[in-house]
Parts: sequence; C-alpha cells; structure tokens
Amino acid sequence: MKDNIFIKGACEHNLKNIDVEIPRDKFVVITGLSGSGKSSLAFDTIYAEGQRRYVESLSAYARQFLGLMEKPEVEYIEGLSPAISIDQKTTSRNPRSTVGTVTEIFDYFRLLFARIGIPHCPQCGQEISLQTIDQMVDRILALEEGTKIQLLAPVVRGRKGEYHKLIQDAKKAGYVRLRVDGQVIDINDEIELDKNKKHTIEIVVDRLILKNDIQKRLSDSIETVLHLSGGTLVVDVIGKEEIMFNQNFACNDCGISIEELAPRNFSFNTPYGACPVCSGLGTLLEIDPEILLADKSKTLAQGAIQAGGWNFESEDSYARSYLEALATHYNFNIDTPIEKLPKHIIDKILYGTNGEKINVTYNRENGSGTFVTAFEGVITSMERRYKETKSEDMKKYYEQYMSNNPCPECHKKVLQSL
Repeated sequence: MKDNIFIKGACEHNLKNIDVEIPRDKFVVITGLSGSGKSSLAFDTIYAEGQRRYVESLSAYARQFLGLMEKPEVEYIEGLSPAISIDQKTTSRNPRSTVGTVTEIFDYFRLLFARIGIPHCPQCGQEISLQTIDQMVDRILALEEGTKIQLLAPVVRGRKGEYHKLIQDAKKAGYVRLRVDGQVIDINDEIELDKNKKHTIEIVVDRLILKNDIQKRLSDSIETVLHLSGGTLVVDVIGKEEIMFNQNFACNDCGISIEELAPRNFSFNTPYGACPVCSGLGTLLEIDPEILLADKSKTLAQGAIQAGGWNFESEDSYARSYLEALATHYNFNIDTPIEKLPKHIIDKILYGTNGEKINVTYNRENGSGTFVTAFEGVITSMERRYKETKSEDMKKYYEQYMSNNPCPECHKKVLQSL
C-alpha cells in the first residue's frame, strides 16, 4: 500500500487543476481562506472518490441502500482506500432518529451485519447455514478415500403418522431402502408405524464408497436428495458421525425457515427488522399506575382514582357498582387506603379480572338489577379507549396519565446500541 494519496488534476468546483500529495495514516488539516476549495478537495474530491470505490465494491443489491456520489472531476487519485464519511444532518424531533441514523452510519452497520451475520434459529438457538451443492460435494470428498457413505433424504422429521402413501410413492419412484427412526429397512418389507408416535423417515438415495471419480454421481445424487427433502441432505458416514447440510436458511430440528439476511432485517424502521411489540421505537406509551394513583393515602371510595370515566367516589355510579362487586368477590374494604391494599387487589382493579366473572348489583333512579360479567380494569379500559378514539383532545386527555416505558420485548436494545 502506498504511503501517500496522490491527487492529480483536481478541477471540482473552484479547484483549478490542483495536484496534491497527502500522507496516509496521519492527521491532516486542510486550511485556507473562504472559497479557496477546502471542502471541494476534502469532500467533493477525495471523499467522493473513496465513497464511490466503497459502494462499487458491493453487490448491486447492497448498493440500493447507500447513496452513490458522482465521480469527481479529477484526472486520477492513487493510494486512496474505499472510504465512508460520518456526516451529521439537521436533527429532528422524530422519535425514530438516533445518533446512528442522523449520521447515516447505521446504514453501514446494517450492511455489515447483513454480510457477516450468522443466522441462528429463533427457537432453539442452533446456527443456520446455507450451502450450495458444490460446497456439499467438496465437503464430502474431503473425507478419507474409501469411506462408505449413504445419502439420505429426510422426508419426515419427528412427526406423528403412518405415512403409507409416502412409502408407496417412494417405492413407485424406484427407491429400495428407507431409514425409519434410525434403522435402515427394505422398502418392500411390511412397514407398520404407530400413528400416535413421532417418526423420522429418510429415503436412502445412494450408497457410495468415496473415490476420485465419483464427483459427477455424487453431485447428481445430492441434487436428487435436495429435491426430495426440500433442501436438506443427511450424509450417513458409516462408522462415524453423520453430516447434515441445508440448501436453505432453515433449522433442521425446528423446521423454521428464514430469508437470507438483508440490511432491512437490521432496521428498526421497517416491519422486517422492527420489534413487533413497540414497532421499533423501543418504548411503549402506557398508562402509568404511579400517575393514576398519585395520592395513595386516599381510599377508592374517596376518589383515589378519578380518570377515564371511573368515578368510584359517586355512590350511584356504575363505577361504584363495579368497585363494590370487586370488594365482595375478592374480600377487601373500599375504605382502605390504596397504600394498604394488597398488590393483587390493586392489579385486579387496574388490569381487570382476566376473564373471571363477578356479580354486579346496581341501584339507580332509572332502575336496579344484577348482572354477571368480567371486569375490564381501569388501565385496560383507558388504553383501549385511547387506541379507539379519533379525537385529538381525548388522546391528550389520556396522555396526561401516560409515560414512556422500555419495551418488555426488545428492552430498547436496538436503539441503545446505535
């Protein structure tokens, strides 16, 4: 690598055919009068060429995520490595903006993660890899010459059933052996499987002894296995451990398939990468019990809760009827201060009875009666009304009882990291 960066014939903007030699791996400052071409040299010439080389080194798919600058007006530049620049834009009040997105370095991180990331099964944590047929052939031929192997196509993996039709179809296709639950059997034998037990059925596609001249046959047999199994190959190495290959990004044990990693999978601003609970914001705007129960020295009957239409203080209100029904059902006193009520009682009042029904008796001027119902809960009711209302005034009303809390699913990790 050269020790210097050579710029020859720079004519970008107000540069007049400038030749410059800049040392590499040094802290270099470009100074000059206003309009002398400092930015034209540093950003519009040197950086523009370095960034163009960086983007052009990527695949056509990756380029669409990064803006490509025009080739600068310069005769040539030597000794310049592909480069990226962190440029702070004007900040905004958008809650999705972070240091990473404002400086655009997040775009480069997404690209990096998509290219070097190793996917794992979200259920069992097992590494998921993708291999081509050529890679599978090379890996198998790397085994010791003379090794005996069987190429198996797993058509059933850990599922209940008798599979009579599947076995008959394999027989009609000309296959003569199956491996059922780890045991190789002749396909013409009478095969009876317990429909209530899980079974693994693999078709023995080929049996080989590794030699130098079997590459074509091995490749054809692997292709047949992948077609039968939907992308999975099991190589039974006689006397040694089995080797499993997968043509797709899929977990062999859980059967979960994922798409090939792409930059969008690492963006909290797209549905493909955002947390499904908070939609990538990292926080949830929720009714805060501490705001709702600001004065815990009060009792419910004294109006400790007076929000969202839940006026427990009024003795002839439906809210009071629900409160008295809850007190009877769960055996607590409505004249007990909030701070002295058990937590599970507070949870029932705020978040509901979770489907458990209570007997509610009401007595009002326009009638009286009793009905049986589950209690929705004060907070649950307020959050539902907040989501349903189209009135901005009502939204502002509910928001005065809300606060932003870390998402319980992603714990705001994505936003904190960048």
